[in-house]
Amino acid sequence: MYRHWVKWVFDLIVAVPALVLLMPVMGAIAICVRFKLGTPVIFRQPRAGRNGQPFTLYKFRTMTEGRDAAGNLLPPIERLTPFGRFLRSTSMDELPQLWNVVRGDMSLVGPRPLLLDYLPLYTPEQARRHQVRPGVTGWAQVKGRNALTWEEKFALDVWYVDHLGLVLDLKILLLTLERIVKRGDVNTSSGALMPRFMGSQPAEPLEGEIGEG
Repeated sequence: MYRHWVKWVFDLIVAVPALVLLMPVMGAIAICVRFKLGTPVIFRQPRAGRNGQPFTLYKFRTMTEGRDAAGNLLPPIERLTPFGRFLRSTSMDELPQLWNVVRGDMSLVGPRPLLLDYLPLYTPEQARRHQVRPGVTGWAQVKGRNALTWEEKFALDVWYVDHLGLVLDLKILLLTLERIVKRGDVNTSSGALMPRFMGSQPAEPLEGEIGEG
C-alpha cells in the first residue's frame, strides 16, 4: 500500500536533490524578482494542508505593490507584470515549494493547497481533498489547471485521493513536465488567475495575490 510515510520518503528522494540542483536557478530568479518586482522576493501565505491544518506556503513573488491614488492595491491583473506572468506560465514561481515538501508540509503530488478561508465552503465530498498532503502539482493541474472550474478541480482532487499510488504520482510528474514545456492548460484571458472560490455563491475577482495553479 502506498501509505503516507512511503509517499513522504519518495518525496524526499526526489525533492532534496532537486532543491540542491535548482539552487542556482532559484538564485537567478530571486535576483530578477528583486530588481523587477522589488521586495519581498518570496511570497508567503497561510494555506490549508492535510486535514485542513494550516502551514505557510512559499513561492516567488509575481506581482507588484502598485496602488491607486487612495493607497489601495490595484486589481491583481494590473499588478501581474509580463515577467510575473512568465514565472506563472512556466511554474517557476512554485520552485520554493520544494522546501515545503522537504519540511513535510506538502507532497510533490497532491491537490493544490488553497486558502484557509475556503475550508467552510467545501461540500463534504470536496473536503475529502484534504485527506492527503497538498502537492506542488496534481491531477487537476495536468488535466486543465486554470482552464477548469473550481468544481471540476475539486472532483479531480477527490479522484486522486481515491486512486493514490506511486504509478499515478510518477505519471502526474511526467505530465507536469510536459505541460510546463508546452505552457498549456492555463487560462490566459485572466492573466493565469483563478476567481475566488465562493462555494455555492457566484465567483468574484481576487482581492490579493492568491496565485493558485
